[in-house]
Amino acid sequence: MTSSPPDPTRADLAHPTAPHTPAPGAPQTASTRGRRAGRRPFTDLLAVGFLSAALATGGTYAAVRIGESVEDDSPGVVQSDSPADAPALTAEPATDTTDAESDGAPSPTAQGDWAAVAQAISPGVVSIAVLGQQGQGSGSGVVWDSDGHVVTNAHVVEGARLVEVTLADGRTYAAEVVGSDTASDLAVVRLQTVPDDLTPLDVGAASEVAVGDPVMAIGNPLGLSGTVTTGIVSALDRPVSTRSAGSTPGAPSVPVVTNAIQTSAAINPGNSGGALVNAAGELIGINSAIATLSQGPEGQGGSIGIGFAIPSDAAQRVADQLITTGRASHAFLGVGLSDGRSEVDGAILSGAQVEQVEPGSPADEAGLQRGDLVTAVDGDRVSNATALVGQVRERGADDTATLTIVRDGATQEAPVTFAARPDEG
Repeated sequence: MTSSPPDPTRADLAHPTAPHTPAPGAPQTASTRGRRAGRRPFTDLLAVGFLSAALATGGTYAAVRIGESVEDDSPGVVQSDSPADAPALTAEPATDTTDAESDGAPSPTAQGDWAAVAQAISPGVVSIAVLGQQGQGSGSGVVWDSDGHVVTNAHVVEGARLVEVTLADGRTYAAEVVGSDTASDLAVVRLQTVPDDLTPLDVGAASEVAVGDPVMAIGNPLGLSGTVTTGIVSALDRPVSTRSAGSTPGAPSVPVVTNAIQTSAAINPGNSGGALVNAAGELIGINSAIATLSQGPEGQGGSIGIGFAIPSDAAQRVADQLITTGRASHAFLGVGLSDGRSEVDGAILSGAQVEQVEPGSPADEAGLQRGDLVTAVDGDRVSNATALVGQVRERGADDTATLTIVRDGATQEAPVTFAARPDEG
């Protein structure tokens, strides 16, 4: 089997987790980057609520795509069974901030204010080191409460046998995984010895974030703990579908869909699980993925100014469930989807086309039919099937929403009340 050279203009997306280094005696696997999954029957169409989104154990790198078909075998998805090498450490230009005045007060993005924000939030962000089946890896985490709970990405601790958490002042503690939810790519670990001076971050409302808002990312990129970068919110509700490597050689990878905050703040390998905060120092997202220019079959580039974070509202819901019960529940709609388009009043609209409706599901009760095109959820545009999956995934069971659908060339609204996924009941 031959492969074509990588396209240097194509942007891949990856979990920004520092790569694993093989543990002594760990099996070596050949890269399958670029290998396409076999064709699946219709019953395996990615279905909202049925999506098996478990990130395979130990995988820290995953190619992702934005806004494409959500079938597992769609072209353009790059997979890897072995971790990529860390990108070369290169100097990054500092993010410019502009001093602006409003009523005589300095802008929240003024350099002095960002310095104060960095000083305030640094104690609430930690470095995480993991020893797992495929070797050693590292990432970042956010101090969640004074009881020693730390929130990070599920792919950071996947397959972990040993976990260590290092605080901003250099103290290191053994930790254990309390719960991991691969569907949302969130996990909670807890320090086995809890110091009295933990500094949890204040959680802000991601729902109040606007495009253009200034933000700061902080984490442990390339092992450089306490690194801060600034930028803006570039987009909201960005559907991002990631794939991770398998836990064992040959293990399949599966998609995980996030309705993400997109940011220009530089995020690099090792930032996974770190904090994205607003100008008030409030946590608005958990950094989880980055776009990188293709670096060939064995490499991964660093930041190109397109990073993604799991919104704090979703992180709050999942983290609280993991702390309480060790597992999280998710909204279930009950439809099989594909990308689709329909004409309305002479204009072509893109959206998520309903291919099947599960009897007795929330979608069935809402009156959805095969052939309906979902174009919005609560007024937020849905441009394809992945976008609808992301919208549903960020909600909880028993939440309500209004779907905008196109049927027979006309738009209409369909109120829906989500349920818990059957496999989580």
